Amino acid sequence: MVDEREKKVILLVASLASFLVPYTGSSITVALPAMAAQFNADAVTLGWITSAYIVSAALFIVPFGRLADIVGRKKIFVLGILIFTVASLASALAPTAGILIAARFVQGIGGAMLFATSVAIVTQVYGPGERGRALGITIATVYAGLSTGPFLGGILTDHFGWPAIFLVNVPLGLVTVALTFNGVTHEWADAAGERFDLYGSIIYGIMFFCGIFGLLLIPDPAAGLWIIFAGFSMIVFIWREKHCKSPLLDLAIFSQNRTFLFSNIAAMINYGATFAVAVLLSLYLQYIRGFSAETAGLILVAQPVIQTIFSPIAGRISDRTEPRIVATLGMAITTLGLLSFIFLVPETSLSIIIISLIVLGFGYALFSSPNTNAIMSSVDIRYLGIASSMVSTMRSLGQVLSMAIAMFCFSVFIGNVALTPPVYPALLTSIKWAFLIFTCLCIAGTVTSYIRGRIHNS
Repeated sequence: MVDEREKKVILLVASLASFLVPYTGSSITVALPAMAAQFNADAVTLGWITSAYIVSAALFIVPFGRLADIVGRKKIFVLGILIFTVASLASALAPTAGILIAARFVQGIGGAMLFATSVAIVTQVYGPGERGRALGITIATVYAGLSTGPFLGGILTDHFGWPAIFLVNVPLGLVTVALTFNGVTHEWADAAGERFDLYGSIIYGIMFFCGIFGLLLIPDPAAGLWIIFAGFSMIVFIWREKHCKSPLLDLAIFSQNRTFLFSNIAAMINYGATFAVAVLLSLYLQYIRGFSAETAGLILVAQPVIQTIFSPIAGRISDRTEPRIVATLGMAITTLGLLSFIFLVPETSLSIIIISLIVLGFGYALFSSPNTNAIMSSVDIRYLGIASSMVSTMRSLGQVLSMAIAMFCFSVFIGNVALTPPVYPALLTSIKWAFLIFTCLCIAGTVTSYIRGRIHNS
């Protein structure tokens, strides 16, 4: 039995881990122009610096979630922190854009280990009556990372250079490891003794890599071949999992659980519609409006600050009220926030941009915590590792989808050229089209969120 002190330590280390990853991702958005200047990188290369982490996280989250169920979630969590910390140091020292992209890929492996385990451990030690609050706090730290990322990233980039963004992760990572070793005494391995499906994991990795790489290649004609091969790999993977005694992913958790299925789809759509917002607005504010990285970060902080404030509240509400209602309302409000960015022009008032970010943050906060609570509360305890992995997988897939849409718009309207003043009108056009697609996607997500099942009996 986990006592109250250890529960608090678990919540603390899970929150620290949940802070590190989004902090890094959001701080990079304001550093992209500085990276472009150092590496002479085009818009597509900048997209890969952001996307490399997401791609590797999507590939490894489910396999590490299953492995954590077998060998122990605490072990995988600690190893994930160590890999993330080392990869952060490597990113800071990267001499070329290619090496930075590779280091970000390794960083994604560590991030996959963290997100595959942290939510599962919190869910396991906190009961149904307090789970929404605990998950709300964990998710709030995600938004705290998103909040401080653009602001701190802007300050660090302007005064110390973009590598400082990654160097901050090193002491935070080491502190998290120390707290885990000293304060968390229990281990959780609900599938101990079962075999790990290595072949299924390889097929799963091939499937996701081909699908994600194909999405990110669009509109290149080769993208179709990658996506077709991903579809073939998915058929092989489904056949493998149905005939495996100890599958990587028990497909019954989807086919026999409507709430789990539609809540995960809604999560993927939500991330797909919102993840690239910070990237697009950072480019708009710095290139088209001429603001510094520090000023752009200060403006972008409006959205995650609201998310940080309201996520724990939304989580507590979902302990008492049907999460479907709260999450669907949040998705609808998010749609309104995205809609306003379709009409961006060089003269758009900063007050309108900030108000739109606030609306977006409020909607996102209402959606995320209740939706995660619905996913984790809809499965049996033996599926917590897979459920936690799917939460993170949907996040990664949504992020990949969001960046694929942004990179598609860059490719169509800009091409592989440096972002110089003559290209700025095309940049603005690509940004507006991306927001139009995001808005339509979020409308579909609102419907998906509403038609899920219930987790409360009344």
